[in-house]
Amino acid sequence: MSIESGAVVEGKVTRVTDFGAFVEIKDTGETGLVHISQIAHEFVRSVSEHLRDGQEITVKVLGRDDKGRLDLSIKELQEEPEEIPKPKRIGKQAPAFEAKLRAFMRDAKDRTTSGAGFDKKKKKK
Repeated sequence: MSIESGAVVEGKVTRVTDFGAFVEIKDTGETGLVHISQIAHEFVRSVSEHLRDGQEITVKVLGRDDKGRLDLSIKELQEEPEEIPKPKRIGKQAPAFEAKLRAFMRDAKDRTTSGAGFDKKKKKK
């Protein structure tokens, strides 16, 4: 039995990687890949936060790649949210660090604009 593009099938996660998860289709035994970009509508930082080995899932077949491997999606079966959540940002640095950085930048600007350490005679050669 050949799986057609657009089919919705049941499968089992056989391996989780940094770039996605491999899923074995129950009916045919074929293995396909759910790429990290096809797991959820929101930003997926880690595949293992969403899927685990042995988990039974439903996937949509997007098609086959040029080597005949199945491209699968979980995201295509989910309702698209009105607004996709953005990834969390890293918090601000500590105020003491910010103060030191400003002082360093100010001192660096003073050193470069005052010409300290720049010898015009050596430059002309």
